[in-house]
Amino acid sequence: MLDPARKDSAASEAHGTPWRLLALLVAMAGVSSLSLNILVPAIPGLAAKFAADPASVQLAVSLYLMGLAAAQLVFGPLSASIASLVSARIAQSLGASTGQTIGRAIIRDLYDREHAAAMIGLVTSVVVLMPMVAPLIGGILDTLFGWEAIFVFAAVVSFTIFAWAALALPETRQLSPASSVERHFRADLTALAASPRFFGYALCAGFGSAPFFSFLGAAPHVVVTLLGHSSAEYGLWFFLPSIGFMAGNFAVSRLSARFGIDALIWWGIALTIIGCLLNVLVYLALPGWEMATIFLPQIVIGVGNGLLLPTSVAGAVSIRPQVAGTASGATGFIQMAIGAAAAQLGGNVIAHAQDAMPMLLLMLTFGVATAVAVWTLVRR
Repeated sequence: MLDPARKDSAASEAHGTPWRLLALLVAMAGVSSLSLNILVPAIPGLAAKFAADPASVQLAVSLYLMGLAAAQLVFGPLSASIASLVSARIAQSLGASTGQTIGRAIIRDLYDREHAAAMIGLVTSVVVLMPMVAPLIGGILDTLFGWEAIFVFAAVVSFTIFAWAALALPETRQLSPASSVERHFRADLTALAASPRFFGYALCAGFGSAPFFSFLGAAPHVVVTLLGHSSAEYGLWFFLPSIGFMAGNFAVSRLSARFGIDALIWWGIALTIIGCLLNVLVYLALPGWEMATIFLPQIVIGVGNGLLLPTSVAGAVSIRPQVAGTASGATGFIQMAIGAAAAQLGGNVIAHAQDAMPMLLLMLTFGVATAVAVWTLVRR
């Protein structure tokens, strides 16, 4: 961290055009998505390798998300058993959570509510390249070298970003005297916990991202096991929803100051529900085109998610700007806990299914739940 004299100059630079800081925040937040998504294409192969059912192997994703959630509240050797693999993934998630949590708090330290949404959207629009690229990288590494190479690659990338942050990350929080912090922290935290709007925004982030996580939990089984395609092919198709998500995030960076975050949240919810309905209808209407009917509507869902996620996070961390870090951690916990449940539920509903319909209906259910949460809590 910086000394007081350098801290002020760093904060001043960040209020202008903080491209170097934004690049670091992108890398810090992106390592979490990379670590999550890079393993997904290998899940069907892992089920065969460890002679385990797909729902058990899915724990390597859903418990990673739970570890990511739990770590945000507070702050390997490769083996021959699935229990050791899942345990290592939980440990991996503890470190990966810091980039997301601290990055959101840093942005809120530097910007007001509407501009914070724009900056979170800008960072996320670049970070979304990780979920786009990670399944492709994971599929290629799994196909060419085996699933062990995935973890070696993730370790090298994570260490590189750690070194970068240690050398270049500035202090952005305007610190108060210790006595003032102690006096106000409990009151601010109590007010945050008692705010329906905070929980409305946080649940919007959680339920809004649940269609993606349920798709993440179920789609590899659909593509590889039911449809007989390779893990690398799954990674290529996964580019499509990520393109929509990046477009939605980029739109937030341009539109949040003009329309406000609440309007963008409702646009995002509407597109998410429309995309989920479209997914169900075209899947039923066009048998024999499963890959296209499953993945193409995900672009619409991705745009909706891209609109609602950075805006709901910005709303949550703006309820009490004095405790932006705590609000960011609590929001991340709620989002990732719901995401973990959605990913595991997606894996469970598709494990014994004959087609993709249970996955598509689950995604639609989460889209409707997002609208209910925002209508009930944020409007109050």
